[in-house]
Amino acid sequence: MPALRLILLALVAGQAIRLLAMATVPFADTSEPRYAEIARLMAVSGDWVTPWFSAGVPFWGKPPLSFWTQAVAIDWLGLAEFSARLPGWLAMIGVAALLFQFGRQAMGPVSAWWALVIFATSLLPFVASGAVLTDPFLALGTTLTLVSFCLAGTSSHPFWRYGVFIGMAIGLLAKGPIAAVLSLGVLVAWMVWSADARARWKLLLWPPGLATTVVLVVPWYLLAEAKTPGFLQYFLVGEHFLRFTDPGWSGDLYGSAHERAYGAIWVDTLLAGLPWSLVGCGWLLLALYRAPSRAQLWAALRRDEVRFLMLWALASPVLFTLSGNILWTYVLPSMPALALLLGRAFAYSRPAWSRVVVGISVALVPTLFAAMILIVAVHPNYLKTEKLLVREAQEMAAAVPIYFVGGAPFSARYYSEGAAKGVALDEVSALVRSRSGPLWVAVPRDRTAQVLASLGDGMIEHRSSRRFTLYEVPAP
Repeated sequence: MPALRLILLALVAGQAIRLLAMATVPFADTSEPRYAEIARLMAVSGDWVTPWFSAGVPFWGKPPLSFWTQAVAIDWLGLAEFSARLPGWLAMIGVAALLFQFGRQAMGPVSAWWALVIFATSLLPFVASGAVLTDPFLALGTTLTLVSFCLAGTSSHPFWRYGVFIGMAIGLLAKGPIAAVLSLGVLVAWMVWSADARARWKLLLWPPGLATTVVLVVPWYLLAEAKTPGFLQYFLVGEHFLRFTDPGWSGDLYGSAHERAYGAIWVDTLLAGLPWSLVGCGWLLLALYRAPSRAQLWAALRRDEVRFLMLWALASPVLFTLSGNILWTYVLPSMPALALLLGRAFAYSRPAWSRVVVGISVALVPTLFAAMILIVAVHPNYLKTEKLLVREAQEMAAAVPIYFVGGAPFSARYYSEGAAKGVALDEVSALVRSRSGPLWVAVPRDRTAQVLASLGDGMIEHRSSRRFTLYEVPAP
């Protein structure tokens, strides 16, 4: 089938570009190198219970599932961008496979293929696949829970009857109770709406399923609290209540609150689905304008699987509408449902202009990523990363600490394997006077004059990054 071959070609080309970006684009501060550094510390220390933010500072902000997988990848494949990014890519491949399986069984193969290509070339799924984030694992957990619940009633395979509980465990170990809120919120709402959903609820293997979730999840939570007391209070109350209700929450131990206007999550949803979110809005307006399309739309809304997908698609935006402390990645768990809804729409009624629009939409995000790869290759200082600066210092003086005035960024800590140290501005003079050999100091480019006055004469300037310039202070 020519159309299927084109879809497969588009998917393979898009993922090839994504894999190339995973291998070549450096970590840019702050999110990716922060999580990569936490995973590196886990791999180096062998501590598989507590993720560490820095020496002596436990990271209580997220459960460890993503860090476990990234630490294993770093241990097996070495300290490279691709190693730390590979688990996230595999998690998103799992989400895509579940999406396709649901689409094929519930709506037919044509809808499934459309949904797959829409999901794989939407902005947020494309960015999140192959990124060092926790969100792909949350999306994997919620998708497995929701898809398993639906397929448990139509498939004879016992996996789906356990999949609800395995997916819940993945979500609880990836992000915490928010996974249960998202998944159970959709299922409870669907059961209120649908008698068939209530029947499926009774098919689940409740005693062994709940036991599976408890065995997989609870031991880590108890061990984490025992090892670093205070974890449960901070994680459950701070991260899951105060962060949600207080836009300017000042209790964040690892950064700052992401204060946004209430309702901004809907803008994030539109952005996350680009370019397909715009295509979907255009399709919906056209369907409402034309009488035959309106009839098809109302008929579709009476179908059980469409109602389920609507609830799933709305779960994240509705939940975070009244939260002013959000990131755009929070809508990722709803993206599979949005792709399935639009895939079904395109499978059953494609407007005359769809061929050109679809061609542009499929190619847009991968093309932008290909352009980014070229830009970073030609202009390495485009990103806020200290990879090349650290590499130059290591080539000239291996295993010697590099002091970053004002604090070492996470990218410097990751690429230096912990050799990057922070030093306060008022401590630079004492550091220079106490040196017994050459000293490497990275100076913020906007504070160069002030810092150089403390370093004295004879400094040798080396590479500059977007934020820092590396200086060598010769031995006295």
